[in-house]
Amino acid sequence: MTLSYRPGDLLAHRLDPRTKLGFQVAFAAAAFAHTTPRGLLALTVVALVVLRASGVAAREALVEYRFVFPFLLAGPVISSLTLGAPWIRWEAGVESLLASYRVVLVLLVSAAYLRTTPVRDSRAAIQRVVPGKAGRLLGTGVGFVFRFLPVLQADLRRIRDASAARLGDQRGLVERMRLVGVSGLARALSRADRFALALRARCFAWNPTLPPLSFSRADLPVVAASVALLAWAVA
Repeated sequence: MTLSYRPGDLLAHRLDPRTKLGFQVAFAAAAFAHTTPRGLLALTVVALVVLRASGVAAREALVEYRFVFPFLLAGPVISSLTLGAPWIRWEAGVESLLASYRVVLVLLVSAAYLRTTPVRDSRAAIQRVVPGKAGRLLGTGVGFVFRFLPVLQADLRRIRDASAARLGDQRGLVERMRLVGVSGLARALSRADRFALALRARCFAWNPTLPPLSFSRADLPVVAASVALLAWAVA
């Protein structure tokens, strides 16, 4: 599963999580500032380099994010339609399609981060960047999401497979969506209750001992790339 940490010794694994967070912010800023085909082509190359440095296959990441594609494709379709002649505005549709594509690029870079960064390191990085209670709250929330989202994805996949094994795939699309949605929601609520109970049983603390973080020489090129992306975004 791409949306979870896997240990490794690739370049992205050796980077400080604060460096990777800064690069994500810089990449997102550049992606939203440059939605031209030339700009998005350059960012595509950067995203592919990031995926390769993280050991993540682009196809694998796209499969994990497939649930957002209907929403990303709906925007260009709706933007291109009009209630009168000429009925279809190609320019508006292309512009919206480019905007959706930049979201895909940001998601690919995020997949590389999730694959190469332990949850505890992410929490430590956020709490060091954002001081005080706000940082502890934000770090804890991010840690919960990173741990909970892969579990929910696995539950939905098992529900879908179980439904298909019982010939559920022969039902209508709306009925299949209802079954998976209702069962997934019930499973999520049940897991949330068990998760809260587990936190109380383990004496959950807002200020745990976080892992030490330190920058290294491997972070320097990534920091330089982040600065370059930010400069390109505001240029």
